Amino acid sequence: MDARAPALAEQLLLIEREMRQLGYWSETPPSDQALASSQPFCVDTLRFEEWLQWIFLPRMKVLIEQELELPSVSGIRAMAEVVYREEPVENRRLVELLGEFDRLINRKV
Repeated sequence: MDARAPALAEQLLLIEREMRQLGYWSETPPSDQALASSQPFCVDTLRFEEWLQWIFLPRMKVLIEQELELPSVSGIRAMAEVVYREEPVENRRLVELLGEFDRLINRKV
């Protein structure tokens, strides 16, 4: 098991909790077509929050639960900063949590 896995699992839960508190969590998934985008972050079909909820979080959870190889680098905070540049105060905590995820992933094991 990757030594980063427990801390990353906890970080994913914190990200989900913050998304729920911000009202970004949805009970209705996007269409299969929207989820099948080939663009990074599905920028052409999903809002960033949708990408986080329906693609990023589930994929990371699978990697951790199945003890698969975790990414060695992440820069998701930078994307969040771009997306939320017009609402930095409201989304500060989510951006910080994503930055902590980056830090954990980028940490050498």
